Amino acid sequence: MEFIELTLGSYVISHGYDDKNKEVLEHVHSDTFSKKIVAVSRIKSISDKYILTDYVDGRWIYWEYKEAFAEVKKALI
Repeated sequence: MEFIELTLGSYVISHGYDDKNKEVLEHVHSDTFSKKIVAVSRIKSISDKYILTDYVDGRWIYWEYKEAFAEVKKALI
């Protein structure tokens, strides 16, 4: 399995959708960033601010990351 080291901070967990098809989100704020090792196979997409990964029980998690977008993109390609 391939991994990438990222510096991650606050995140948003998507718990799915309610009965009105509205996404159920849980926002978790962190005052600091910390280094984590993430399995590349869990990464679904990246943007300038967030990296989207799968989470437990079919959930998704949007992590804020500290690295530059170009740096993460280069590491993944």
